Amino acid sequence: MLPSALRKTIALVIGSTLIVTGLLLIVLPGPFTMPLLVLGLVVLALEFAWAEAMLIRVRHHGAKLNPKKLFKKP
Repeated sequence: MLPSALRKTIALVIGSTLIVTGLLLIVLPGPFTMPLLVLGLVVLALEFAWAEAMLIRVRHHGAKLNPKKLFKKP
């Protein structure tokens, strides 16, 4: 079992890397922007309460999205 400080550091590095990569893909060409952001938040939520609260908010707002309206053809 890893010590708490080491677990938090590993989660912070991996989660932050995923989030930064997702944010870079917003400006640079590339797929999988949102899944990387959410995955990074999930990794951070394993160790940090603030990330868990943010993940709950993201899930709440994501549940309100209607994919049919997003991809509607004009």
